[in-house]
Amino acid sequence: MGIRELDDYPWDAVAPLKERAAAHPGGLCDLSIGSPVDPTPQIVRDALVAATDAHAYPATVGSPELREAIVGWYARRRGVPDLEPRNVLPTIGSKELVALLPTLLGLGAGDVVVHPRAAYPTYEVGAVVAGATPVAADDPDEWPEGTRLVWIHTPGNPDGRVWGVDELRRAVTRARELGAVLASDECYAELGWEGEWADGPVPSVLDPRVTGGRRSNLLSVYSLSKQSNLAGYRAAFVAGCATVVGELLKNRKHLGLMLPAPVQHAMAVALADDAHVAEQRERYRARREVLKPALEAAGFRIDRSEAGLYLWATEGRDAWESMDRLADLGILAGPGVFYGPHFPQHVRFSLTATDDRIAEAAGRLRSSGA
Repeated sequence: MGIRELDDYPWDAVAPLKERAAAHPGGLCDLSIGSPVDPTPQIVRDALVAATDAHAYPATVGSPELREAIVGWYARRRGVPDLEPRNVLPTIGSKELVALLPTLLGLGAGDVVVHPRAAYPTYEVGAVVAGATPVAADDPDEWPEGTRLVWIHTPGNPDGRVWGVDELRRAVTRARELGAVLASDECYAELGWEGEWADGPVPSVLDPRVTGGRRSNLLSVYSLSKQSNLAGYRAAFVAGCATVVGELLKNRKHLGLMLPAPVQHAMAVALADDAHVAEQRERYRARREVLKPALEAAGFRIDRSEAGLYLWATEGRDAWESMDRLADLGILAGPGVFYGPHFPQHVRFSLTATDDRIAEAAGRLRSSGA
């Protein structure tokens, strides 16, 4: 019997297509799962090695060094100048926080957890595990009474949607009307590509222009997996309302959810160094500039995708038909139905492949559209 009768893990359904794509004479171009392929920066690896004498239990609250680094990073990179260490808390990657947040907040039967219509499935999973009711809705006016937690994702996965300052203000206003916690998953914030997001990070829900000076019931969730290639370190954190963060800290202490001390030091070093982040951003920008026009030449329309790590595309037909076509080209992507039932004709392409594989995929796509 599964936990709260969770569905099968969706990516298992892609295995036959992956096998077929891998049989292509030019090899597999795997653009499906967003797992970094580029090296962990040397400065971070050196920091990890320097902290390996970790004989004592680490603190769930995080080391003073790490909490100060998180506070400094929000001020420098996200335009949030007034956080204190009591407003931040490290987590063991961001996925576990997404999955556990409804439970850690004490949600259960009769409570509603809102998440985006095009959404990373763990938002829904977390609600189901807690016994709450997940509801997919993008427009704050559609968030129902009984909502206790609202998830937004900016930039979004899979669609790359960015919530601007005015949209975030509206979301905050509605969440406060409902008495709900508003949690903004911002793990791709450094990866803005188009329009006003082309030259810097996207806005945070903790931005003073959004909060009006009140952080009550607001949380920003962040991960170093993408900007620093630390997916294997499970390096993430949450920041915002001191009352909510304090409640999370208490419950996480009871559960023994603590980040290893060497990882805490490595995170502090990573957060203080903007150079490696800029370098990684340019890698993803270059890959996007190769892949996006090739998809369009092959007959795909790119929707949203103004920021983030993915291209959200459609041929105007069933996603599994597109997946079949791509497998014949030796390309693996992610079907839109993995991100909710609302986008049965979309496919997600990840930029987390090597330059060589991105170029190879682009060449095959262009040839297929000729």
